[in-house]
Order: sequence, then C-alpha cells, then structure tokens
Amino acid sequence: MKTSSSNSTAENSTSKETKNLKIMKQPELGLKISELRKSKGLTQEELVEQCNISVRTIQRIEAGEVTPRSYTIKTILSALDYDLNQIQTTSSQVTKEFKKLFLLDIDDSKEASFLNKQLSIAWISGIVYFVLGFAEFAVEYFRYFEEKMIAHDAVYIVLKLTILASIILFLRGFVLAGKIFNNYLLRITAFILIFIGCLFYMYDIASLYIGQLDYQFVLGAEAITYGIIGILFGIAILKLKNVLGPLATVTGIFELITYGFMVTILLAFAGYILLTATIILEIILLYKIAEMLKAKQQEMNLE
Repeated sequence: MKTSSSNSTAENSTSKETKNLKIMKQPELGLKISELRKSKGLTQEELVEQCNISVRTIQRIEAGEVTPRSYTIKTILSALDYDLNQIQTTSSQVTKEFKKLFLLDIDDSKEASFLNKQLSIAWISGIVYFVLGFAEFAVEYFRYFEEKMIAHDAVYIVLKLTILASIILFLRGFVLAGKIFNNYLLRITAFILIFIGCLFYMYDIASLYIGQLDYQFVLGAEAITYGIIGILFGIAILKLKNVLGPLATVTGIFELITYGFMVTILLAFAGYILLTATIILEIILLYKIAEMLKAKQQEMNLE
C-alpha cells in the first residue's frame, strides 16, 4: 500500500511539474532560456552538448518559433542549473498578462483590479492629452506659421513634457489591452507610437536651443510616420470587434481614415482634424475595457 501511495505521489508531482513547465509560453520561454544560457556564459553549441539536442532546435526555441515538449524544456533547464520550481513563479507573472479573447481566463480578482486601475489611468490620461492638445496646437501654430513664441520657453517645455507623459500613459492602456486580448499587433504599434511620440516631442524641446529644421519637413515627417503606424494601429483596433463590438469597428475605421489622410501629406490637415474624433473614440474604447474588467472583478468577488 505504501509503495502504491508513493508511486501515486510521484506521478502527481511529475504531472504538476510538467504542468508548471507548460505555463510559460513562447516567445517568453525562448527569451528566458536565452537569458539563462547567456548568464552562464554558454554558446548555443555548448548548451546542446549538455542537452543532446540539435543546435537548430535550440535556435528555434530561443527565437520563439517552436514550443518544445516538457521533457526537452526540463532537459535544457537542468543543464542550465535552473530550479524547475522557479518556472512557475516567473511564468505566472507573464501568463496573467495574456488573457483569452473574452477575459474568461482572469481568475484573480486582484489581477483584474490592477488592470482596471491601469486602464482607468490610461483613459484619464487620454482626456488630459486631448484637452492640452488644444493649447499645444495654438502654441505650435504661432511658432511655426507666425514665427513667434506666445509662451515662455519654460512653459513650452512643461507643456510638452506633460503632454508626452499623458500620451505615454494613454498608449500604455493599449499595450495592456493588447496583452489582455492577445492582440500582438496592438501591443507593438502602441509601443512604436510611444517611441515616435518621445522622439518628436524631444525634438520640439531640443529645437529651442539647437535650432530647428524646416517646419514643412518636420510636419511632413510626422504625418508620414504617424500615418503608417496609425494605419496598422487601426487594423489592430478592428481585431477587437469580436469582443468590443461596434465601438471597436467605428474606432478602427476612424483610425484608418485619419491616418490614411495623414500619410498622403496633401490631406494631412484633414487627418489632423479627424484626429480629434479619433482620440475621443480611443478614450471611450479604453473606458469600456476598464468597465469590462470591473464587471469581471465584481463577478469573481461574488463567487
């Protein structure tokens, strides 16, 4: 009887360990293995000698191209002297961020509460960005078209940095939405828009002291850059129509039209006008996602 019980315990332990190993998905698993290998100072060739697998397999695993079997994962981690129990702690933080399309995967009310709070910060930041955008338009109009500053340099810098901070927090909401709905295109384009925003806003501030390029060149570069990424962003928004319904469809269409106008340069002004409505729709979209999470949290608290 003791032997049977012992065998059952061992099987349960093995099953649990195997399940834990499957928690971390690609490409996070590949990145983790690559990180561990490099921290050990091993090349891929040196690692495969200890694992008895091909270099090509390691390359594809680290690149996130394939998901290896549990046995292969255990062999690799063992060769890297990595405690298998740690994989559950590390991976659980990652997998909690990748929810299924209808949020049915959220089984932690604290997780839902955290995401709801972050999304609330995002849509509120969107409102701040929207309001300050009118002041920014006035300042930039006089700076570029009237060739005079209607605000002190210090005020201009504070305005620009405040708007940039609100843009980052606003777009971060779409990064989170991309994680929640497993929408990689939304995540990537939101990250790129954040980077572009930082680039152009830092240029605006720096140009106060190092001189500025021809304003037509700058505005043209902004229109084309934002236009191309914005179109991809709009396509990513449209992918949310199955869960967010008509709101995602309307927002996505506005994104495509707005940024489509911008990328033509000739119709960029019309794009900037439409951007007002587009931003409002984006704010509403994030608000709706936050409310969905709030409802999911309340549902879990009642269970």
